[in-house]
Amino acid sequence: MAISIQVHKLTKTYEYFKKEPGLAGSLKSLFWRERLYNEALKGISFEIGEGELVGFLGPNGAGKTTTLKILSGILYPTSGEAKVLGYTPWKREPAYQRQFSIVMGQKNQLWWDLPAQESFILNRDIYEIAPKTYSYNLGELTELFDIKDIIDVPVRKLSLGQRMKCELAAALLPFP
Repeated sequence: MAISIQVHKLTKTYEYFKKEPGLAGSLKSLFWRERLYNEALKGISFEIGEGELVGFLGPNGAGKTTTLKILSGILYPTSGEAKVLGYTPWKREPAYQRQFSIVMGQKNQLWWDLPAQESFILNRDIYEIAPKTYSYNLGELTELFDIKDIIDVPVRKLSLGQRMKCELAAALLPFP
């Protein structure tokens, strides 16, 4: 079985500064700040084979989202190596970025004031999807998620479930 994702000793450390409360604390922090560090990932390693389905579970603060952001190229790791489909994610090569999609609960790719259809058209242009392919993919996804009747409704008027279906459709539109 071919390996699709390889992660070796991946770490991510966030640096931040301690600030004392109040105006005096703010003034003091202009000249002296105590540096603190938060290790979001501590040398994780794993492999996922082609076609393998896995669950990524852990308590809050375990580094799940950080790992996914690194594997999608959104974040750079502090150290370690990762290969996804033969690419190093944080190099952000267009050929790599066209092969996957990510949906995160706190990040929307649909424009709040526009119907989902408008965001789909924007994604078509971003991912350079041919018109025939776009029409076919959109038809498949709207049928699969049963959203044909709502793609012309402004996103702000949709329920959470309807929005999430449209978010998934937008993410899958280029058939990553």
